[in-house]
Order: sequence, then structure tokens, then C-alpha cells
Amino acid sequence: MSLGAVRPSPLVEQAAERLREQITGGEWGVGTKLPGETTLAATLGVGRSTVREALRALAGAGLVQARHGSGVFVIATEPKDAWSAQLLRAVITDVYEVRTLIEVEAAKLAAQRRTEDDITALRGALARRREAAGADDTEFVEADIALHRAVVAAAHNPVLTSLFTEFVPVLRRRLVDMAELLGLRSDDPNHGDAGHAALVDAVVQGDAEEAGEALRGELRHTLALLRTL
Repeated sequence: MSLGAVRPSPLVEQAAERLREQITGGEWGVGTKLPGETTLAATLGVGRSTVREALRALAGAGLVQARHGSGVFVIATEPKDAWSAQLLRAVITDVYEVRTLIEVEAAKLAAQRRTEDDITALRGALARRREAAGADDTEFVEADIALHRAVVAAAHNPVLTSLFTEFVPVLRRRLVDMAELLGLRSDDPNHGDAGHAALVDAVVQGDAEEAGEALRGELRHTLALLRTL
């Protein structure tokens, strides 16, 4: 079986799937040492960091194990959990770690710099998020992202705004994945409303520390749920 180069995006998922196929297809049996990151990166046509994340997803699925100083070895030929759920969890976890880095500081700045127009936008975005609770996951996610975009915009930092804008496509995709993976809205269609209301209130009141903590708490709660799967 030839590995073959992957398409440009989404790279981690595609690289992990190609490597998984080699293992579950019998090309790499239990005990086999995988080629090094540099070799795999060249074969798949991706960067080493992509290979590293793909191997992390495989390790999470119980297929491979990294042995210090020796390399990465195959330890099973079937995932210990459903492969799609295992891979999605790994990718979504990465997304939420990046969200924490970007958005918590943005929320603090927003509380310090928000204008009356920002306050109006934030309250409107929260109201629309609540209205979207009766819609499907995709529409709800759009409303959720609009609220977070309003918080970032209120920070009045063009670099943060640009970073968040670049991040939105993958964020949108992963939030929909996460809603399906965790069934977050099955019992509560307006999942996370209290945390988002607290975030908006803190920004409106100009409480930077509370704004940062409200958002950090919301993101940490979701990360904790992901890690229990």
C-alpha cells in the first residue's frame, strides 16, 4: 500500500488517516517501528508538525506508542475507541487550546476598551445566540462565533482581530464537530448561555479580570468534557 501525498486541508486528519490505514491494513504490524517524522513528512507531503500531531492522534487511539530514544512503535492494529471520535477529540482539543491563548486576552482588553457601540454589539450578539438555540447546530455555532467575534472586536487590536478572523473557518468546523461529538445541545439547546452572559456582563462592566476568567472557565469546562471521552 502506497501512502501517497495528502490534499492541502485538513492536513492533520488526512495524515492521521493515511497512517492509520497502513496500520489497520496490515502494512505495519504490532511491534513495527514507524519511519521517522522527517521521512513521513516527505512521503505525505506535509510538515513535521503535522506528522507529530497525526501521531499524537494515533497514540490517543491506542495504535502507537512513542518510546523515548527509540521512536514510535505500533502497539495495536485496531483503535481502542471509535476512530472518528478519537481523531475529532484530538483536533478539537488543539483548537480549544489556541482559543484560550487568543480569546482570554482579547476579553480582558475588551473590558478595558469597549465603547458604547461595542456594548450594543455584544448585547445584540448574546440575544441572537439565545434566539439560535432553537436552530440546528450549524446556525447555533454561527451565532456563538458572532458573539466571540464581537468580544475580539471590542479589544480594538487589529492584530488580534486578524488572528481571530483567520482562525474562524477551522473554529466553525470544529465547533459543529464538537456539538455532534459531545451531544452538547441534546439536553440544553442553549448550551453555555450562563457563561456567555457572564462574559458579556464583565466586558460591559469593564472588569477585565472577570471577563478573562469567565471565558477561560467556559473553555476549560469544554476541554474537560473532551478529555473524558
